[in-house]
Amino acid sequence: MKVFLKKTIAVLLILFFILSLSACSSKSNNTVQPSNNSNKGDASGETDDSWERIKKAGKITIGIDDAFPPLEFRDEKNNLVGYDIDLAAEAAKRLGIQVEWIPTDWNGVILALNSGKFDIIWSGMSMTKERAQQVDFSPAYLNESQVIVVRGDEESIKTKDDLKGKVVGTQLGSTSEEAAKTLEGIKELKKYSKFTEAFLDLANKRVDAIVVDELVGRYYMTKRPGQFKVLFALVKEPVGIAFRKQDKALREAITKVLKEMKEDGTMAKISQKWFGEDISVFEEVKFE
Repeated sequence: MKVFLKKTIAVLLILFFILSLSACSSKSNNTVQPSNNSNKGDASGETDDSWERIKKAGKITIGIDDAFPPLEFRDEKNNLVGYDIDLAAEAAKRLGIQVEWIPTDWNGVILALNSGKFDIIWSGMSMTKERAQQVDFSPAYLNESQVIVVRGDEESIKTKDDLKGKVVGTQLGSTSEEAAKTLEGIKELKKYSKFTEAFLDLANKRVDAIVVDELVGRYYMTKRPGQFKVLFALVKEPVGIAFRKQDKALREAITKVLKEMKEDGTMAKISQKWFGEDISVFEEVKFE
């Protein structure tokens, strides 16, 4: 009996030992074998799902300044209209998705993009070296300038020197503000949340001149003949769409459709509608 018991115990110990080795081997294999998702979100961008995410949602959200005519603004029925609105709507149609526009304080628009408030900025954004450090840009789809605008009956201001001692207005957080800061000897630089407010103060003689995007300035001139006039340019700037730096796939998808729209004449037609001529471009911009 004792011999049988000893043999039984010996067999059980051997089985226990074998099972222990098997378990250790399995645990070791689980430790060293990477999962299929181990590289998700790595810095290489190989698993960038930015475009797939938009397709799955069926919608792209776009940050805009909704008081920036003729690129994006509200009509008399409070509908969003403008050059950028038409371009984005056509691009979305070709991509098979819907658009949701999100009006945003321009002074914090890049921060809002990078914090995930919306997917892209498509709102007449001037492309600068400083901004390119925070976002990636599409190729430029417009070229414009920062210009000085005065009242139509203003005769005392003709050059930059004539602005010395004057009150100048512009939009806070814009490249117009950066251009305005280069003016020497002005009495005061007034900053507004929207260009519409700056034009209102100019019309009411609360400021002597404003620094504004050329396209905006010329739009106001066409809508109010004789009330305003563009004098001269301070800075020339390309305009593009801004993306989060990690969203390479989304940039590629939109850039591709934008190129198609340029090549088939769609951009030219939309430009004719809003500017009376084709001023659209499609140019890669490099920042040194």
